[in-house]
Amino acid sequence: MSATLQANVRTNGKHSIIRQIREGGNIPAVLNGNNTSKPIYINSIEFIKTIRETGRNGIINLTVENEQHPVMLYELQQDPIKNEIIHADFQIVNMKTEVEVDVNVHLVGDAKGVKDGGVLQQSLHQLSIRALPSAIPQSIEIDISNLETGHTITVGEVDTAGNYEINHEEDQVIASILAPRQEEEIDTGEEQEPGIPENVEGREGKES
Repeated sequence: MSATLQANVRTNGKHSIIRQIREGGNIPAVLNGNNTSKPIYINSIEFIKTIRETGRNGIINLTVENEQHPVMLYELQQDPIKNEIIHADFQIVNMKTEVEVDVNVHLVGDAKGVKDGGVLQQSLHQLSIRALPSAIPQSIEIDISNLETGHTITVGEVDTAGNYEINHEEDQVIASILAPRQEEEIDTGEEQEPGIPENVEGREGKES
């Protein structure tokens, strides 16, 4: 999915100018590509609308000085106190070249094991994948309806439909259903059963 976003060139990088940009409801940003880096700014409301439409890894057609560039959002900086976006980095992408990005994992369905009293544990919340920009999914949905107590879903069981490659070992666990006793051991700090990996944080999008 792609959307169009208008950007304007920043001609001055002084703090006073950047402050004026933010006070005007805009976000200072940088457009990277072709061994160049161009300072720009974008309207904050339009940017948020665009990201909601395309997703974190979607393709954005960024218009700068009457030229349109296919870009991906490479980095986003937020003010932790005000919870406001203060800066964005965009990377021009070649639509024919694969890139590596992190995609959120969403578990869907009501697991059989949970209905029987088991406890769902999600070990991976993101998967690092390699794909053409146009084939990157907004999220990876995994149906856990048939997952029973004591069973797991691993990376090797994810149906990619041939659209992308997953950069994880096939036996890495994404989700499992713990028996009630196992969950109690985890909650009390006791040793849990082996084979349940810790949450893995992936990398941000990177162009090859």
